[in-house]
Amino acid sequence: MKMNLSASDRKLLKALQENVTLSQIELAERSGLSRTSVWRRVRELEDGGVIESRVALLSPRSLGLQIHVLLSVSMVEHSDKVRQSFEAHVEQLPEVMECFSVSGERDYVLQIISSDMESYNEFLNTKILHHSSVRSASSSFALRRVKYTTDLPF
Repeated sequence: MKMNLSASDRKLLKALQENVTLSQIELAERSGLSRTSVWRRVRELEDGGVIESRVALLSPRSLGLQIHVLLSVSMVEHSDKVRQSFEAHVEQLPEVMECFSVSGERDYVLQIISSDMESYNEFLNTKILHHSSVRSASSSFALRRVKYTTDLPF
C-alpha cells in the first residue's frame, strides 16, 4: 500500500538516501521538521515499510569482486514446486545480488557478483546449472558500470 508523503517526508527521505549517517539536527534542517519530529517520522516511515533498512554501501572492487554478470535462467517446467524450489535456493546464494522473475523467453534474471572468472564458472556449474529446477542459463558479462544509484525516484 502506498503511503501518502508530505513535502517534508520527501525531503527527509531524499536526505536519508543521500547519507543515512546525517544527524537528527541535519535531517531536521534539510526536511524543515523539528528534531523531535524527524525522529518520530523516521520511526513511522520504518514501521510503514517505506524505509526497509539502513545500510552501508560497499565497493565491490575494493573487496576483490571484479565480475558482474546478468544471468538469464530457464526452468525445466513452470510449476509452483519448481519455482519455489529455485527461489528458495537462490535466496541462500551470497553471489546473487538480485533475482527477478521475468516475462519473455527466460524465467529469471539474476545479478551475480564474483571475484574472478574461475569463481563465477564454479558458481554457475555447481550452484545454478546443477540445480534440478534449471534447464539452461545464459551469462551476460558487464564490461563497465554506466550508472548506479540506490536513490529511488519518488
